[in-house]
Amino acid sequence: MRSGMKGLIWLLVIGGVLVLSGCFGMHGKHHRQMKCANCQGQGMNAGGMTAMPMAADQAAQRSDLLYVCNCGPECNCNSVSVRPGDCACGKPMVPYHVVKVEGDEVLLCTCGANCACALDKNDGSKCGCGMAVKRVSLKGTGIYFCNCGGSCFCNTVSGEPGACKCGMPLKTIN
Repeated sequence: MRSGMKGLIWLLVIGGVLVLSGCFGMHGKHHRQMKCANCQGQGMNAGGMTAMPMAADQAAQRSDLLYVCNCGPECNCNSVSVRPGDCACGKPMVPYHVVKVEGDEVLLCTCGANCACALDKNDGSKCGCGMAVKRVSLKGTGIYFCNCGGSCFCNTVSGEPGACKCGMPLKTIN
């Protein structure tokens, strides 16, 4: 291959890399300023929270997911489960991931099950991605959870008794 052709190929490769890196950089800037269309499925949508769908086998492997009623603040059914299903209102429950356990309450990231952020270190009412944290009481639900020391970041919940990844036995409050 001639050196002119090699130079042209390298120029095209470098140009492609620059264009792609610019696109990714713009997406990050746009994402920080306002929610982008690709991320809307993980955040606010028409005034209510929605979550990205997750495959059943992915959800079964997770010990930090809770399915909760998402009908809005006017709803008082307080449905919560470790398995997908419908809430007492008849609407599908939404999977959120646990970011902290405080007493018998869990704090849930409202970005959806696919989000992997943690509790915001500067604002305990938000998760690391900036969305509001949802508080859900586990009292009387039959759900087992880790609560080492009264405040726990193990984020383990289960429908059955067992041990947490930290070694503590999971507990339930009736």
